[in-house]
Amino acid sequence: MQLTVLVDNNTLIDRYFLGEPAVSYFIEDAGTRILFDVGYSDAFLINAQKMAIDLRTLDFVVLSHGHLDHTWGLDPLIRLYIESKLERLESKRPTLVAHPATFQTKLLTGVGQIGSLVTETRAANYFTLHLSREPVWLTDRLVYLGEIPRRNEFEAQTPIGRVKSEKNEEEADYSLDDSALAYQSSQGLVIIAACAHAGICNTLEYAREVCDEDRVADVIGGFHLLNPTERQLKGTLAYFASRQPVAVHACHCTDLHSKLALAQAVKLEEVGVGLQLNYE
Repeated sequence: MQLTVLVDNNTLIDRYFLGEPAVSYFIEDAGTRILFDVGYSDAFLINAQKMAIDLRTLDFVVLSHGHLDHTWGLDPLIRLYIESKLERLESKRPTLVAHPATFQTKLLTGVGQIGSLVTETRAANYFTLHLSREPVWLTDRLVYLGEIPRRNEFEAQTPIGRVKSEKNEEEADYSLDDSALAYQSSQGLVIIAACAHAGICNTLEYAREVCDEDRVADVIGGFHLLNPTERQLKGTLAYFASRQPVAVHACHCTDLHSKLALAQAVKLEEVGVGLQLNYE
């Protein structure tokens, strides 16, 4: 499997790409082409073009959850597909994999809508929707985890705004739609997270269960460690120290203080737009 970072908060030195506080990864495995999250704007499209990555021929678009920094790029992606048809360029109709709650309205006091601006109905015009709470295997070794159980007592304790339920009632939003990918490499699991609202430790534990694998080769993505409580940070450090992944690529919603702390427990690597990782 090859993973390319199309969007992150940071860019690598002397790599002239666009960064934004968002996430988008391009993944290729066994001939299958996957876009995991679409960032906040069209930055992922611009960066992909600079890297000669053609997003017109994707097999899957996977959304980690419904927040703006992971879904608002859907609109420029849809425009790319429409323009491709107008210009008679080769393009595919990808399958969009996400949790059933991904397109629910998410609201933040004083801000308003922080969820997807593309509705489920509109998305269905351009993608084949596969909305699932259960794991979905994208390739023989790469799986979308679906709804992640929250089993520990130090993660996923604080809601972010409110969400409109299926009954159109507002309730505290604990981001139950948050998910991740897991890849079965020869060295163990590679966890590809986005924001890890479910908790990065909960995510890793569920991936171990779904894939029946104890070894951890890498964890890349946002750890949702932004001004974390002392309890959350200590719990996360203890968990990672016990699991001892071969490498960790914490990025996006992981603050400097948390990265410095993680570096004392694991082998922490740099992440930025343009980074390419290969796993066998």
